[in-house]
Amino acid sequence: MVDPLMLKLGEERSAIRELFEYGSARKREIGEDNVFDFSIGNPSVPAPACVREEIARLLTEMPPETLHGYSSAPGLPEVRRAVAQYIETAFGVPMSASLVYMTCGASASLVAALSAILQEGEEVIVPAPFFPEYAVFVRTAGGKLLPVPTDKSFHLDLTAIERAIGSRTRAVLVNSPNNPTGAVYGEGEMRALGELLRRKSAQFGAPIYLVADEPYRELTYGAKPVYPMAVYENTLVLYSFSKSLSLAGERIGYIAVSPRCARAEEVFAAVCGAGRAHGYVCAPTLFQRVVSACLGEVSDVEVYRANRDLLYTSLSDMGYACTVPEGAFYLFVKALEEDAKAFAERAKAHELLLVPSDSFGVRGYVRISYCVPRRTIERSLPAFRALMDDYAR
Repeated sequence: MVDPLMLKLGEERSAIRELFEYGSARKREIGEDNVFDFSIGNPSVPAPACVREEIARLLTEMPPETLHGYSSAPGLPEVRRAVAQYIETAFGVPMSASLVYMTCGASASLVAALSAILQEGEEVIVPAPFFPEYAVFVRTAGGKLLPVPTDKSFHLDLTAIERAIGSRTRAVLVNSPNNPTGAVYGEGEMRALGELLRRKSAQFGAPIYLVADEPYRELTYGAKPVYPMAVYENTLVLYSFSKSLSLAGERIGYIAVSPRCARAEEVFAAVCGAGRAHGYVCAPTLFQRVVSACLGEVSDVEVYRANRDLLYTSLSDMGYACTVPEGAFYLFVKALEEDAKAFAERAKAHELLLVPSDSFGVRGYVRISYCVPRRTIERSLPAFRALMDDYAR
């Protein structure tokens, strides 16, 4: 017999991945330009020049047996040092290389970090809407995901978070800039969250961790995300280079445990143990070296800004209710009926592939990933108009 949970996960792929596979098949049938695939957050902007330059340099100058060999389980020491130095310099917080763990992307970071801090049945609070795989990762770590609502602008509702915190709470998981809404949590609300967690940790006699999932940190349109370690001591920052360097398929990122975290060395050791248990040791060594040379570099965010502005303005003018994204590359749009799944199915008739919000923990919206070629947005606008007309009849 196979594990029933793993069987279910394998047979019922995520709504995002399922739609992505549908889109790939549909493009083969009717042509790529005739399908308006807004399903997945796959960066469409080329990686910064430093990525190609560093790959070329490494391939030319470094012996293959060194370049492609194993690293230490938590990562190459020189890469971990570079990441720690970058965090200190960029964000003005103390950081130690001994508390940096290189990972196979954001998903590996989430599984390892959550497995490190959770015991069976402990709770992880997450503001909704949230990335759907959080539920899978928390469950894999033996925990229970506890969604709480955000406010009308999709920012933190601290009252709702406080009500949800109890003796079984072990972490609050935040994602800013947020997938799927594009909300960027401000310094004031993050500092208030830190104070709340500090107070509740003292009340219950155990640390409540702030787990910050930050693959979109640099993708903002003027908003300034506060660095989580600057506002709360018991913080784990989970970072991926998938979006900032357009390296989604290379699966490279890191976990950084704040040196101010209670028993930081033990937390890091547990991260190492979780990485070992899940088989996430020795992240890709070529790309460990590449990202080390490109720390602080970012793909052209202005391309995403232009896409955002075109899509938001066009859909708003048609009558769609949208929230202006402050970061990331997603537009969260109110569906034209209460059933977002039915709305997304109806959109397929116009070759529009939109992700319904149900799996994000809220109802009545769709997520549109605008990290696509501009021509895709331009060609899709008549289809969005036709979809709106369908509901006007």
